Amino acid sequence: MADKDRPGDDVPGDDELLAADGDDADEAADAPVSRGGGTAVAERTKDDEAPKAKKERKRSGFGRIGGFFREVISELRKVIWPTRKELLTYTGVVIVFVTVMTAIVAVLDYGFGKGILFALGGK
Repeated sequence: MADKDRPGDDVPGDDELLAADGDDADEAADAPVSRGGGTAVAERTKDDEAPKAKKERKRSGFGRIGGFFREVISELRKVIWPTRKELLTYTGVVIVFVTVMTAIVAVLDYGFGKGILFALGGK
């Protein structure tokens, strides 16, 4: 017999499979069995929409632009900003990395240029 109050019981149809082993085998044999796995999700209708979603849907023009900027400010308050020392360290690392990569590309460009000129008989 299946116990429907078990925690983690989210696979539809497994109750019928477990019941087939117990006393209720006749009832479980007639019940449809789902083999898809996953969790069951109830369908939402228009009436189920949250009031906030309805309010957002009615906004237009400047109301939507104002809402956008309010959301941007709200998200920026959540950002963990670097300290001055961290910012200078990160900036230095980026400048050094870009300088090294530029030097590597310049050396390769010069080398390939000389190699092509040599291969094609140029001076």
